[in-house]
Amino acid sequence: MSFPLRSASLLVAGLMGLTGVVTAAAASHGSDPRLMAGASAMCLAHAPALVALHAAWPGLRTAALASLLLALGTALFAGDLVLRHFAGHGLFPMSAPTGGVTMMAGWLAVALGAFLPPRREH
Repeated sequence: MSFPLRSASLLVAGLMGLTGVVTAAAASHGSDPRLMAGASAMCLAHAPALVALHAAWPGLRTAALASLLLALGTALFAGDLVLRHFAGHGLFPMSAPTGGVTMMAGWLAVALGAFLPPRREH
């Protein structure tokens, strides 16, 4: 089960990086770039983190949890900002703050991995 989740994290990283570039371009052409720029920043900050977690996966015990939390949190946060930009309303009440807290939990999972012994290869 770990292999498909690991592969999915790399797929999400690529899509997140793509989304970050697209939203940056949209921010540079819109009348109010704040929402799209914020979405772009979150995507472009967390896409490389997911790539790094993919690389560290074999030894980092918290890689799966951290990847899930960072991907979900970024999707909630950036998705809310993009929807606010285009539709005038967010995903659901408190979705951006929920995404932010979820991203923080993901980074905490990365940090906690430093205190756990590395996985052993069989």
